[in-house]
Amino acid sequence: MASRLVVSRLGNSGNSSIPLLSFSRAMSGHPGDGAGRGGGSGGSVRDAGGAFGKMEAAREDEYFYKKQKEQLQQLKRHVEEEANHHKQQLENHKKALERHERRIAELEAEEKKIGKK
Repeated sequence: MASRLVVSRLGNSGNSSIPLLSFSRAMSGHPGDGAGRGGGSGGSVRDAGGAFGKMEAAREDEYFYKKQKEQLQQLKRHVEEEANHHKQQLENHKKALERHERRIAELEAEEKKIGKK
């Protein structure tokens, strides 16, 4: 059985990134079939094959399914947090822009007053 672990980093606008793991297995035969039949080298139970080997392979598949689901949930939470952060920044920038525009209007009104004297 050939196993492969792929680690990539999903970049974002900040300095941090979240690792995304993906697992894949390449074999001839079916998981849990036993050594020499495409399902071996996963431990003594897997090497023996039979029902216990297949059950162990199913547990392994379930583990990786749950792990991938957990990683996707973490990634979704991270992206949602980042989106909320940017929404808050947008609101802060709008408020700052309004303050600056009011200040410009005040300065222009003051400038007109000085110009009339």
